[in-house]
Amino acid sequence: MTSRNQQDAQVATAAPRLRTIGRRPPLGSYLLDLWQRRHFIYADSRARAFSGNRDYILGNLWLIGKPILDGITYYIIFALILQIDRGMDNFVGFLLIGIFMFSFTTRATNSSVTAMISSRNLLQSFSFPRASIPLAVLTRELLSMIPVLTTMFLLLIVLAPSDYPVVVTWKWSVFFLIFGLQTLFNTGVVLYCARLGSALPDLKFFLGFLTRMWFYGSGVIFPITRFVQDEFWIAVLQSNPMYLVLDMSRDILLFDALPSARSWMILSAWAVVTPLMAFLYFWQGEESYAQQQ
Repeated sequence: MTSRNQQDAQVATAAPRLRTIGRRPPLGSYLLDLWQRRHFIYADSRARAFSGNRDYILGNLWLIGKPILDGITYYIIFALILQIDRGMDNFVGFLLIGIFMFSFTTRATNSSVTAMISSRNLLQSFSFPRASIPLAVLTRELLSMIPVLTTMFLLLIVLAPSDYPVVVTWKWSVFFLIFGLQTLFNTGVVLYCARLGSALPDLKFFLGFLTRMWFYGSGVIFPITRFVQDEFWIAVLQSNPMYLVLDMSRDILLFDALPSARSWMILSAWAVVTPLMAFLYFWQGEESYAQQQ
Protein backbone atom coordinates (compact mmCIF):
# COMPACT_ATOMS: atom_id res chain seq x y z
CA MET A 1 0.00 0.00 0.00
CA THR A 2 2.83 2.30 0.84
CA SER A 3 4.44 1.54 -2.52
CA ARG A 4 1.23 2.45 -4.35
CA ASN A 5 1.02 5.76 -2.50
CA GLN A 6 4.61 6.52 -3.41
CA GLN A 7 3.88 5.84 -7.07
CA ASP A 8 0.84 8.14 -6.98
CA ALA A 9 2.95 10.86 -5.38
CA GLN A 10 5.58 10.51 -8.09
CA VAL A 11 2.96 10.79 -10.83
CA ALA A 12 1.43 13.85 -9.18
CA THR A 13 4.85 15.45 -8.88
CA ALA A 14 5.69 14.75 -12.53
CA ALA A 15 2.30 15.82 -13.89
CA PRO A 16 3.05 19.56 -14.02
CA ARG A 17 6.09 18.78 -16.15
CA LEU A 18 4.05 17.04 -18.80
CA ARG A 19 3.06 19.10 -21.81
CA THR A 20 0.12 18.60 -24.11
CA ILE A 21 1.31 17.91 -27.65
CA GLY A 22 0.97 21.03 -29.75
CA ARG A 23 0.13 23.34 -26.86
CA ARG A 24 1.65 26.80 -27.23
CA PRO A 25 4.19 27.53 -24.46
CA PRO A 26 5.10 31.06 -23.30
CA LEU A 27 7.30 32.93 -25.76
CA GLY A 28 10.37 32.85 -23.51
CA SER A 29 10.15 29.07 -22.98
CA TYR A 30 9.49 28.61 -26.67
CA LEU A 31 12.64 30.48 -27.65
CA LEU A 32 14.67 28.51 -25.11
CA ASP A 33 13.35 25.18 -26.41
CA LEU A 34 14.13 26.25 -29.94
CA TRP A 35 17.67 27.26 -29.01
CA GLN A 36 18.26 23.90 -27.30
CA ARG A 37 17.35 22.13 -30.54
CA ARG A 38 19.69 24.19 -32.72
CA HIS A 39 22.19 21.34 -33.12
CA PHE A 40 19.49 18.94 -34.25
CA ILE A 41 18.12 21.48 -36.72
CA TYR A 42 21.56 21.95 -38.23
CA ALA A 43 22.40 18.24 -38.33
CA ASP A 44 19.09 17.35 -39.95
CA SER A 45 19.42 20.19 -42.47
CA ARG A 46 22.97 19.21 -43.37
CA ALA A 47 21.90 15.60 -43.93
CA ARG A 48 19.04 16.66 -46.19
CA ALA A 49 20.77 19.52 -48.01
CA PHE A 50 22.67 17.33 -50.45
CA SER A 51 20.42 14.27 -50.48
CA GLY A 52 17.31 15.76 -52.09
CA ASN A 53 18.56 14.99 -55.60
CA ARG A 54 20.15 11.60 -54.93
CA ASP A 55 17.50 9.78 -56.99
CA TYR A 56 18.53 11.67 -60.14
CA ILE A 57 21.39 10.71 -62.44
CA LEU A 58 23.20 14.03 -62.02
CA GLY A 59 22.40 14.17 -58.31
CA ASN A 60 23.49 17.35 -56.55
CA LEU A 61 24.74 18.84 -59.81
CA TRP A 62 21.15 20.00 -60.27
CA LEU A 63 21.74 22.52 -57.47
CA ILE A 64 23.82 24.50 -59.95
CA GLY A 65 22.50 22.92 -63.15
CA LYS A 66 18.98 24.31 -62.84
CA PRO A 67 19.97 27.99 -62.42
CA ILE A 68 22.48 27.62 -65.24
CA LEU A 69 19.81 26.20 -67.56
CA ASP A 70 17.44 28.96 -66.48
CA GLY A 71 20.12 31.51 -67.30
CA ILE A 72 20.70 30.03 -70.76
CA THR A 73 16.96 30.05 -71.45
CA TYR A 74 16.50 33.67 -70.40
CA TYR A 75 19.63 34.71 -72.31
CA ILE A 76 18.33 33.18 -75.54
CA ILE A 77 14.90 34.80 -75.16
CA PHE A 78 15.79 38.21 -73.77
CA ALA A 79 19.26 38.81 -75.24
CA LEU A 80 19.40 36.94 -78.55
CA ILE A 81 15.74 37.28 -79.57
CA LEU A 82 14.38 40.38 -77.79
CA GLN A 83 17.83 42.03 -77.56
CA ILE A 84 17.14 43.86 -74.32
CA ASP A 85 20.83 43.59 -73.47
CA ARG A 86 21.58 46.52 -75.76
CA GLY A 87 23.36 49.26 -73.83
CA MET A 88 24.21 47.00 -70.87
CA ASP A 89 27.88 46.55 -70.03
CA ASN A 90 27.67 42.98 -68.69
CA PHE A 91 24.25 41.46 -69.29
CA VAL A 92 25.49 37.92 -68.59
CA GLY A 93 26.73 38.92 -65.13
CA PHE A 94 23.54 40.89 -64.51
CA LEU A 95 21.49 37.80 -65.39
CA LEU A 96 23.61 35.36 -63.39
CA ILE A 97 23.37 37.34 -60.17
CA GLY A 98 19.62 37.77 -60.61
CA ILE A 99 18.86 34.10 -61.21
CA PHE A 100 21.28 32.57 -58.70
CA MET A 101 20.41 34.94 -55.86
CA PHE A 102 16.67 34.88 -56.45
CA SER A 103 16.71 31.07 -56.53
CA PHE A 104 17.63 31.02 -52.82
CA THR A 105 14.44 32.84 -51.88
CA THR A 106 12.33 30.88 -54.36
CA ARG A 107 13.47 27.45 -53.14
CA ALA A 108 13.04 28.40 -49.48
CA THR A 109 9.54 29.73 -50.16
CA ASN A 110 8.40 26.71 -52.17
CA SER A 111 9.75 24.24 -49.60
CA SER A 112 8.28 26.00 -46.58
CA VAL A 113 4.72 26.32 -47.86
CA THR A 114 4.21 22.53 -47.59
CA ALA A 115 6.59 21.92 -44.67
CA MET A 116 3.97 21.73 -41.93
CA ILE A 117 1.53 19.54 -43.87
CA SER A 118 4.23 17.06 -44.89
CA SER A 119 5.31 16.84 -41.23
CA ARG A 120 1.78 16.36 -39.84
CA ASN A 121 2.48 12.85 -38.43
CA LEU A 122 5.55 14.14 -36.61
CA LEU A 123 3.61 17.11 -35.26
CA GLN A 124 0.87 14.86 -33.91
CA SER A 125 3.30 12.52 -32.18
CA PHE A 126 5.85 14.72 -30.44
CA SER A 127 5.96 17.97 -28.51
CA PHE A 128 8.63 20.35 -29.76
CA PRO A 129 8.83 23.94 -31.03
CA ARG A 130 7.04 23.88 -34.38
CA ALA A 131 9.27 26.63 -35.70
CA SER A 132 12.01 23.98 -35.87
CA ILE A 133 10.48 22.71 -39.10
CA PRO A 134 10.52 25.89 -41.22
CA LEU A 135 13.88 26.91 -39.74
CA ALA A 136 15.28 23.52 -40.78
CA VAL A 137 13.97 24.19 -44.29
CA LEU A 138 15.76 27.54 -44.37
CA THR A 139 19.00 26.04 -43.01
CA ARG A 140 18.86 23.30 -45.64
CA GLU A 141 18.50 25.84 -48.45
CA LEU A 142 21.24 27.98 -46.93
CA LEU A 143 23.68 25.07 -46.96
CA SER A 144 22.66 24.28 -50.53
CA MET A 145 23.69 27.80 -51.53
CA ILE A 146 27.38 27.08 -50.84
CA PRO A 147 28.03 25.37 -54.22
CA VAL A 148 25.55 27.71 -55.92
CA LEU A 149 27.38 30.86 -54.83
CA THR A 150 30.76 29.32 -55.63
CA THR A 151 29.58 28.55 -59.15
CA MET A 152 28.14 32.05 -59.53
CA PHE A 153 31.44 33.67 -58.56
CA LEU A 154 33.39 31.53 -61.03
CA LEU A 155 30.96 32.20 -63.88
CA LEU A 156 31.02 35.94 -63.23
CA ILE A 157 34.80 35.97 -63.62
CA VAL A 158 35.06 33.54 -66.55
CA LEU A 159 32.14 34.88 -68.62
CA ALA A 160 32.83 38.58 -68.09
CA PRO A 161 33.35 40.51 -71.36
CA SER A 162 36.91 41.59 -72.05
CA ASP A 163 35.87 45.25 -72.08
CA TYR A 164 34.34 44.99 -68.60
CA PRO A 165 36.28 42.33 -66.67
CA VAL A 166 35.11 41.26 -63.23
CA VAL A 167 37.91 41.72 -60.70
CA VAL A 168 37.85 40.31 -57.18
CA THR A 169 38.54 43.06 -54.63
CA TRP A 170 38.05 43.54 -50.89
CA LYS A 171 34.56 44.86 -51.61
CA TRP A 172 33.45 41.32 -52.44
CA SER A 173 33.52 40.61 -48.72
CA VAL A 174 30.67 43.13 -48.31
CA PHE A 175 28.55 40.89 -50.51
CA PHE A 176 28.24 38.40 -47.65
CA LEU A 177 26.62 41.09 -45.52
CA ILE A 178 23.99 41.46 -48.23
CA PHE A 179 23.57 37.70 -48.38
CA GLY A 180 23.18 37.65 -44.60
CA LEU A 181 20.40 40.25 -44.82
CA GLN A 182 18.72 38.19 -47.53
CA THR A 183 18.90 35.14 -45.26
CA LEU A 184 17.23 37.04 -42.41
CA PHE A 185 14.52 38.24 -44.76
CA ASN A 186 14.05 34.69 -46.05
CA THR A 187 13.61 33.54 -42.45
CA GLY A 188 10.54 35.72 -42.19
CA VAL A 189 9.20 34.58 -45.55
CA VAL A 190 9.65 30.93 -44.60
CA LEU A 191 7.80 31.36 -41.30
CA TYR A 192 4.93 33.21 -42.96
CA CYS A 193 4.62 30.61 -45.73
CA ALA A 194 4.80 27.71 -43.28
CA ARG A 195 1.83 28.94 -41.24
CA LEU A 196 -0.20 30.09 -44.26
CA GLY A 197 0.49 26.83 -46.07
CA SER A 198 -0.65 24.85 -43.04
CA ALA A 199 -3.95 26.74 -42.88
CA LEU A 200 -4.44 27.00 -46.66
CA PRO A 201 -3.02 23.91 -48.40
CA ASP A 202 -4.13 25.25 -51.79
CA LEU A 203 -1.66 28.10 -51.41
CA LYS A 204 1.04 25.99 -53.03
CA PHE A 205 -0.86 26.21 -56.35
CA PHE A 206 -0.96 30.02 -56.22
CA LEU A 207 2.61 30.40 -55.03
CA GLY A 208 4.02 29.92 -58.52
CA PHE A 209 2.06 32.90 -59.83
CA LEU A 210 3.05 35.06 -56.87
CA THR A 211 6.75 34.25 -57.13
CA ARG A 212 6.67 34.85 -60.89
CA MET A 213 5.28 38.36 -60.34
CA TRP A 214 7.92 38.91 -57.67
CA PHE A 215 10.56 37.59 -60.08
CA TYR A 216 9.82 40.14 -62.79
CA GLY A 217 9.18 42.93 -60.29
CA SER A 218 12.64 42.45 -58.77
CA GLY A 219 14.60 43.12 -61.94
CA VAL A 220 16.04 39.63 -62.18
CA ILE A 221 16.36 39.70 -65.97
CA PHE A 222 16.36 43.38 -66.91
CA PRO A 223 16.54 46.79 -65.20
CA ILE A 224 13.04 47.82 -64.18
CA THR A 225 13.72 51.44 -65.17
CA ARG A 226 13.94 50.31 -68.79
CA PHE A 227 10.22 49.53 -68.88
CA VAL A 228 8.79 51.51 -65.93
CA GLN A 229 8.75 55.29 -66.28
CA ASP A 230 6.34 56.36 -63.56
CA GLU A 231 8.32 57.66 -60.59
CA PHE A 232 5.85 56.30 -58.04
CA TRP A 233 6.09 52.72 -59.32
CA ILE A 234 9.86 52.99 -59.67
CA ALA A 235 10.08 53.98 -56.00
CA VAL A 236 7.78 51.11 -55.00
CA LEU A 237 9.69 48.52 -57.01
CA GLN A 238 13.05 49.79 -55.80
CA SER A 239 11.89 49.32 -52.19
CA ASN A 240 11.24 45.65 -52.91
CA PRO A 241 13.69 43.69 -50.71
CA MET A 242 14.68 41.29 -53.47
CA TYR A 243 15.31 44.16 -55.89
CA LEU A 244 17.61 45.65 -53.26
CA VAL A 245 19.44 42.34 -52.75
CA LEU A 246 20.08 41.98 -56.48
CA ASP A 247 20.91 45.62 -57.13
CA MET A 248 23.34 45.86 -54.21
CA SER A 249 24.99 42.55 -55.16
CA ARG A 250 25.48 43.78 -58.74
CA ASP A 251 27.02 47.03 -57.52
CA ILE A 252 29.68 45.10 -55.63
CA LEU A 253 30.35 42.09 -57.83
CA LEU A 254 30.07 43.71 -61.27
CA PHE A 255 30.96 47.35 -60.77
CA ASP A 256 33.18 47.26 -57.66
CA ALA A 257 30.99 49.92 -56.05
CA LEU A 258 29.51 50.06 -52.56
CA PRO A 259 25.70 50.32 -52.37
CA SER A 260 24.07 53.55 -51.25
CA ALA A 261 23.18 54.24 -47.63
CA ARG A 262 19.49 54.32 -48.62
CA SER A 263 19.69 50.76 -49.95
CA TRP A 264 21.38 49.54 -46.79
CA MET A 265 18.76 51.15 -44.56
CA ILE A 266 15.75 49.82 -46.44
CA LEU A 267 17.11 46.28 -46.81
CA SER A 268 18.18 46.22 -43.15
CA ALA A 269 14.67 47.26 -42.12
CA TRP A 270 13.18 44.40 -44.17
CA ALA A 271 15.72 41.98 -42.68
CA VAL A 272 14.87 42.92 -39.08
CA VAL A 273 11.13 43.56 -39.15
CA THR A 274 10.11 40.65 -41.40
CA PRO A 275 11.52 37.75 -39.29
CA LEU A 276 10.40 39.32 -36.00
CA MET A 277 6.81 39.79 -37.13
CA ALA A 278 6.78 36.41 -38.87
CA PHE A 279 8.07 34.61 -35.80
CA LEU A 280 5.33 36.07 -33.60
CA TYR A 281 2.74 35.21 -36.26
CA PHE A 282 4.01 31.63 -36.48
CA TRP A 283 4.19 31.21 -32.68
CA GLN A 284 0.59 32.35 -32.30
CA GLY A 285 -0.52 29.46 -34.50
CA GLU A 286 1.49 26.86 -32.58
CA GLU A 287 -1.58 24.89 -31.45
CA SER A 288 -3.04 24.58 -34.96
CA TYR A 289 -0.25 22.81 -36.84
CA ALA A 290 -1.02 19.28 -35.63
CA GLN A 291 -4.73 19.53 -36.37
CA GLN A 292 -6.24 17.65 -39.29
CA GLN A 293 -7.61 19.83 -42.06
